Amino acid sequence: MKIQEKTKLIFCIIVCQAAGGIGALATTPKIGGWYAGLNKPWFSPPNWLFGPVWTMLYLLMGVAWYLVWREKKENKRAIKLFWVQLLFNILWSFWFFGLENPGLAFGQILLLVVAIWATTRNFWRISKLAGWLMVPYLAWVSFATVLNGAIYWLNR
Repeated sequence: MKIQEKTKLIFCIIVCQAAGGIGALATTPKIGGWYAGLNKPWFSPPNWLFGPVWTMLYLLMGVAWYLVWREKKENKRAIKLFWVQLLFNILWSFWFFGLENPGLAFGQILLLVVAIWATTRNFWRISKLAGWLMVPYLAWVSFATVLNGAIYWLNR
């Protein structure tokens, strides 16, 4: 792998991890207070699990993005969709935790799932591996959608 390619890969991973860091700005201060006081469903994972899962997902997303970016063939739409879903990802943290509004966040996470699905589908067309690397992210956010909906329902 050439230096330029390594640099692109590292850039993609750093951008994705930074997106997680931006979302954490809204999330982290609310974990011990507001979020701890919410009624949660029985299937809610322990808080310590979210950090490692998201770190891995952002790594996979970064590698997937790199694989599509380097393919230069008809990748503009896929990359635009990637940026849209990444923005939705960041915004969800601010709606759910920052605004303490699970209802608004639920509507937004539904859009996020659609954006991830569209991104994954477009990535798949360019690179099968990139498509597969997005599947755990799609699965986790789908689970998070159910969790978000349940939290909204239990705390109305």
